[in-house]
Amino acid sequence: MTPQLVERDERTVAIENAGYRWSYLVLSFALLVDVAFRSFVRGETSWDLFALIVLSGGLNAGYQAWKRALFPRWIVIVLAVVAGAAAVAAAIAMLRH
Repeated sequence: MTPQLVERDERTVAIENAGYRWSYLVLSFALLVDVAFRSFVRGETSWDLFALIVLSGGLNAGYQAWKRALFPRWIVIVLAVVAGAAAVAAAIAMLRH
């Protein structure tokens, strides 16, 4: 009897997921840089690209919540990030006028 080769195991899945994580991070931050460049350098609005960033993050968080993979302090961290972003946005808005 010849042993059958295993094509996918836990290590393979973990490496694939790590690759997906890196590609998601690169794509999200590249879109964010593109939005900032269009806004500050060219004076254009890029709400469509910014919506893609927010939508992809929301889908990721929704899927993790559905699978119960979020840790308990997640909501506290999200609220702190939102409050910090609002404070930075308010400061930028005040400086521009």
